[in-house]
Amino acid sequence: MKKITRKNPTTMPRPVGEYSHVTVIPKNSTLYTFSGQIGHDIEGNIPDNHPLQIENTFKNIERALHSEGLTAENVIKVNIWSVDPIDWEHFDSVWHQFFSTNPSMTIAYISALGLPEIKVEIEILAAKPE
Repeated sequence: MKKITRKNPTTMPRPVGEYSHVTVIPKNSTLYTFSGQIGHDIEGNIPDNHPLQIENTFKNIERALHSEGLTAENVIKVNIWSVDPIDWEHFDSVWHQFFSTNPSMTIAYISALGLPEIKVEIEILAAKPE
């Protein structure tokens, strides 16, 4: 096996969202951890709008991946923290533009993030098979 595999075993309930229950990383892969990304733009401005912060966050994730020669296909785990309710229609639209296959994912609603203007933070783990 030389590629990352994502599965939803038939012995488990179907996922309630856009994620895979299991992600298998091939032997001898390089593991990448990334700091949580927030929705600031390239100039460092953080918009007030939660949906725009989500869009910017995915752009920043893409920049982080590209800096290491990786793509969304290399993402093995996504952790999402949000202080506001997520507009799932919008979120899923952005998600599907980014991911062609769904990695494993965890979502949590929390009371605060690092700065009061940050509404969402998304952390990824990625792997590059050799």
